[in-house]
Amino acid sequence: MKLLVLCAVLAAAAASVVKDDVFGFTIAKDTLVTVDVKTKELCVLKLLNHIMQPTMYEDVREVAREWTIEENLDKYLKVDVVKDFVHIFKMGMLPRGEVFVHTNDKHLIEAIRVFKLLYFAKDFDVFIRTACWLRERINPGMFVYAFTCAIFHRTDCRGITVPAPYEIYPYFFVDSHIINKAWMTKMTKAAFDPVIMDYYGIKVTDKNLVVIDWRKGLRHTLNKEDKLAYFREDIEINTWMYYLHMNFPFWMTDDVYGLNKERRGEILMYAYQQLLARYRLERLSHGMCDIKMFMFNNILKEGYWPKLRLHTGDEMPVRSNNVMHLTKYNIKEKLMIEDLEGIIREGILKGKIELRDGTTINLKKSEDIEYLARLILGGLSITHDDAKVIHLVTLFKKFLSYELYNTNKYTYIPTVLDMYMTCLRDPVFWKVMKRITDYFVLFKKLLPMYTREEFDFPGVKIESITTDKLVTFIDEYDMDITNAMFLDETEIKKMHSDRLYVGRMRRLNNHPFKFNIDVVSDKTVDAVVRVFLGPKFDCMGRLMSVNDKRMDMVEIDNFVYKLETGKNTIVRDSKEMHNMFMNRPWTRTIWDKAFDTNIIKNDKMVDNWWFKSRIGFTTRMLLPLGKKGGLDMQLYVIVTPVRTGLLLPTVDMTMMRDRRVCYWTVCVDTMPLGFPFDREIDLTRFFTSNMKFHDVKIYRKDMNLANNIKDMDMTDMVMKRDDLTYLDTDMLVNWSYRDVMMMSIDHMTRM
Repeated sequence: MKLLVLCAVLAAAAASVVKDDVFGFTIAKDTLVTVDVKTKELCVLKLLNHIMQPTMYEDVREVAREWTIEENLDKYLKVDVVKDFVHIFKMGMLPRGEVFVHTNDKHLIEAIRVFKLLYFAKDFDVFIRTACWLRERINPGMFVYAFTCAIFHRTDCRGITVPAPYEIYPYFFVDSHIINKAWMTKMTKAAFDPVIMDYYGIKVTDKNLVVIDWRKGLRHTLNKEDKLAYFREDIEINTWMYYLHMNFPFWMTDDVYGLNKERRGEILMYAYQQLLARYRLERLSHGMCDIKMFMFNNILKEGYWPKLRLHTGDEMPVRSNNVMHLTKYNIKEKLMIEDLEGIIREGILKGKIELRDGTTINLKKSEDIEYLARLILGGLSITHDDAKVIHLVTLFKKFLSYELYNTNKYTYIPTVLDMYMTCLRDPVFWKVMKRITDYFVLFKKLLPMYTREEFDFPGVKIESITTDKLVTFIDEYDMDITNAMFLDETEIKKMHSDRLYVGRMRRLNNHPFKFNIDVVSDKTVDAVVRVFLGPKFDCMGRLMSVNDKRMDMVEIDNFVYKLETGKNTIVRDSKEMHNMFMNRPWTRTIWDKAFDTNIIKNDKMVDNWWFKSRIGFTTRMLLPLGKKGGLDMQLYVIVTPVRTGLLLPTVDMTMMRDRRVCYWTVCVDTMPLGFPFDREIDLTRFFTSNMKFHDVKIYRKDMNLANNIKDMDMTDMVMKRDDLTYLDTDMLVNWSYRDVMMMSIDHMTRM
């Protein structure tokens, strides 16, 4: 059996080589058991390229034709897993043309079977052959979900950079009018009148690069929450949410995966809390107060218009303003949620929860937060079936779904709440997160306050904190949306698209900055440094106390530092902060680097990019937007000793280090995530010499001063002040509209 190997150099040196004219691929007869990371990565890139069409690569098709799962049962670690998949496959699975939905029970059961088949392949060679077989036979969305999850959890896939989800399936990230314009360009071969192209914001370069300006055209809004659309709809924050799920799927409860030996529950809990804190800081930049907790009986004032169209041609549904949550269609979900919430809150107050199988979960000690978080956010099996874990977040999503029919059928059109890549776009999901995190607030409230000894670090004093000027701006980013375009017969033969299609969007960014921390120590000792950014004043301009703002503190950096005797100056660069990464490269850039035989992926490269791209947060969203005159904020730094021995006996930090899931301080320290702000604070014990608050201001640079706008003539543009989608300085309309706007204003003043 021949297999097309996807790089120029194989681990086995005896291969006979024939180069492909397009990509520089090579054909070899060797297996993929012992190949290097670059080869593995190229295999993955091929399988995820143009996922909505049958693969264009003959080697993948050949393997898919020749590999037979039922004849290779001995190639999998668990035969029962293979038999279960074969059974469900023969019964019929999600059709290839439908949309795979994360909250659909029927879809998820099948996806888990696919994941297990991939996960329990004996080696990488079997894994890839199985993936090739699946790529040509099952639903593309289901394949991407299961394949990505398997890559995240297989030990022989460590070091592989997976294409960003917004490049694999741009439909979940790009406004429908952008993809529509790209299709217009492709269908007409870019033979547009220059006036028409300018009208639609389309530019075609000599290098067959089609750039579509995201800002062109009227942006519709529903309510004031759309002021924050640039934050909620950011492609990186939604990718972070999706990858968080990929690292800790709520249905992955079997001990064989090893996740139950990690601080998975606490990580998920703290991730929700930190997202909310970061969102509150962004709201302060616009003078907006905190969001309200989701309530069943209230009218939902804020609607949401996704502006997303799926590959099927269906639009993701719109939710209007001022709608009632509760209807005759979702009463079952409401009853189930209320029953679960009653059990959870009563268990927190009583200090224990008893499950159906007689298992008792104790909720009295600090480390018990892990069990509580697994129960609420997934990972603690109640029914002992991966596909039937009761997941509270999914129940809320189903309750809020405005799809009234076919909720567990194959022909289901998802709302933005149904998908992990889109749920953060909807303002109501943030209300749900606030309600869910309130369980943890209640649990922490019942724990004893930290003592002065737990705050203090004898012999260590922070003398001063200094920072560069903190400046944010809105810049431009070109997103590759080529995978949303179907290839024609000629392009399939050439194995690439004739044109590269790009959507030019606006996004929040900040100038790189550094902060210096001067620390005096009377001994040489390892210390954990935690850095938080939080508000100084609330939305009404009132000074906030420590307890007022402790849930608004965003942990932007944490690291271990070896203090020397005497004065230590700690310098931290925003580009080097823990689990922060710079711009994610285009997938085609990864292709190019993979073919460069001079590049060898070593352990340092893996540590610096691969794991950060999976769990890290983008540095450009470290700071909230701020204000032109400066938004008053505070940095808080605390230096503590490295503490161990406070975790559950089932938790193994070594496994977390090996799997590269070192969110925040989970791999270096056993103190609760969020320390010292996770519990109510007795201010008489709080202020010690090893901590310090430092006032800072965050300045927003005006668009005209930040970056020049590429390829766009703004000489005949004026400000439009009545749109809430983006910043005022970003809203420009033609002069021809000015008279109409002024007439409207004049008419309103006469009413």
